[in-house]
Amino acid sequence: MAATLAEQLASVQAAIAAIEAGAQSATVDGQTVNRAELRTLYAREDRLLTKIDRTDKGRITVAEF
Repeated sequence: MAATLAEQLASVQAAIAAIEAGAQSATVDGQTVNRAELRTLYAREDRLLTKIDRTDKGRITVAEF
């Protein structure tokens, strides 16, 4: 099952936080794995936030005054 937009956003933001904390790469089983460039993650975060915002605006909210 595909991850929801909110789940995708959480994953991207976790990766951003890890890179900002200094984890640009990791070694797994003797292989160095590089994370995506930070600017790529920021762009993905922006796209997800835009999609979530558009989805939320499509909902109808009723308020009583």
